[in-house]
Amino acid sequence: MKIFSRTTRGFTLIELLVVIAIIAVLIALLLPAVQQAREAARRTQCKNNLKQIGLALHNYHDVHSTLPSGWIAIDSATNLPSAHEGTSGAGWAAMILPFIDQGNVYNRFNPSLPITDPLNAGFLESQMASYKCPSDPQPLTFDLPEEGNPTNILAKMPIANYIGSFGPEELDGCEEPAGTAPVLPTGQCKGSGMFYHNSKVAIRDVTDGTSNTYMIGERKTNESMNWYTTWLGMVAEAEEAFQRVCGSADHTPNHPATHFDDFSSNHVGGAQFCQADGSVRFISENIDGGVYQALATIQGGEVAAEF
Repeated sequence: MKIFSRTTRGFTLIELLVVIAIIAVLIALLLPAVQQAREAARRTQCKNNLKQIGLALHNYHDVHSTLPSGWIAIDSATNLPSAHEGTSGAGWAAMILPFIDQGNVYNRFNPSLPITDPLNAGFLESQMASYKCPSDPQPLTFDLPEEGNPTNILAKMPIANYIGSFGPEELDGCEEPAGTAPVLPTGQCKGSGMFYHNSKVAIRDVTDGTSNTYMIGERKTNESMNWYTTWLGMVAEAEEAFQRVCGSADHTPNHPATHFDDFSSNHVGGAQFCQADGSVRFISENIDGGVYQALATIQGGEVAAEF
């Protein structure tokens, strides 16, 4: 009687290791491509947000014959402009809510009261996805401290990523006394950009050209520095009050020496901006500083080169 031995064909250890190594290489090659595809989608969504904001600003302009103020601040006692201490504080993004199909949120707001008044609590708690860049990881809210007294929290504010262009001037100057630039003798803090304290800029005022002037740009969140932006507006006596809704062209986007009031983003190479004509452009972080600042003014008279 013959006895037949049956051998089972299997994989050797070396073959398994080779297969695992090949799979690892493929994963290493695919992951960056997947991440790039996701970032491209997030960047497109961010661009669409800015496009919708630009459209809303133009619709607001059609109704009111002017763009909204960067922020509204009036001294309730004297009824005169007061950049840092006045109320209500409502910012440009709050005023265009009805034009981005958010009239129900806007209707919670009583503009005759400060934005932090208890009667505006429902408005203060509103989250606006249209004002957030998907590439910017962030909490939903942040604690807004009093200027010079960080332990006193004035309000819990919703976070946003889009700010109005104040111009190349630094927003810290708005804390200066009346008559000290950029604060006019009337108490109004006036920048040379599209949005500033109690501003009423019309499209016809943009003599530098609407395609050569940006009105809205990005700013990324920096939790370690407590740099948070909001869409609500300026809170009287708050830390970095004006910078929460407006930005300066003091430094180019993503500059190493950036200040809180600068424009920035988590997109590689620069940030996205909405021009005064409603178009959206990506401005490189390597743009010439003079050209960049020229694009931030509405009546500078500069000849801005192609960017």
